[in-house]
Amino acid sequence: MTRFRPDLSDEPAVRLDGVSLAYERTGEVLTELDVVLRQGSFTFLTGPSGAGKSSLLKLMYLAHAPTRGAIRLFGRQTHELKRKQLAALRRRIGVVFQEFRLLNHLTAFENVALPLRVAGQKPDQYQNEVIDLLRWVGLGERVDAPTPSLSGGEQQRVAIARALINKPDLLIADEPTGNVDPEMGRKILRLFVELNKRVGTTILIATHDLELIREFNAPVLRLNNGLLVRDVEYGAAE
Repeated sequence: MTRFRPDLSDEPAVRLDGVSLAYERTGEVLTELDVVLRQGSFTFLTGPSGAGKSSLLKLMYLAHAPTRGAIRLFGRQTHELKRKQLAALRRRIGVVFQEFRLLNHLTAFENVALPLRVAGQKPDQYQNEVIDLLRWVGLGERVDAPTPSLSGGEQQRVAIARALINKPDLLIADEPTGNVDPEMGRKILRLFVELNKRVGTTILIATHDLELIREFNAPVLRLNNGLLVRDVEYGAAE
């Protein structure tokens, strides 16, 4: 696996100060959140369905702008940035979705390579790196497999490799184990732990699976009705 080089400054990877988010139809879904994710940290985000987990993640990967408050990513105030600067900041963020979002007409290799191809790179520039990532997630024998032939766990690992191909400093995963069986969920979580320990990537994982959280000793942010109710809880029992 290619070694990534995150920014090692003292600036947090993510800082939210008094952040609220409201939608036109449903009203306020997040209220006055203060969140700090230090660089190189590994954190869970949990809470009941409808608590606002996905909305908070969308703020962090810049799919939404806050209604109130300020978001600071890697030392940059997002509301001060122009469109090109925001695009450059987004490239430092990898996102893994529960529903995979793979293209069925592409192979595993082609799905992982897609962000690089869109950026204008040629196959000889990225071939070895894509294969290296697929091997790291345990799919070295499935490089050329069509997406529909992959199991749910295999598709999720392709999605993880795709999220990592641009060497992000921050990896955000929204219910990455929600569509796989418990054992595959543990394997996927171990990949995230290894990435965090070996490479230093800042990782935030949203999940409602409390049993899975208890197996890993990591801080837990807990949302309820759009409010942050705990920010220093740990997943594993003492």
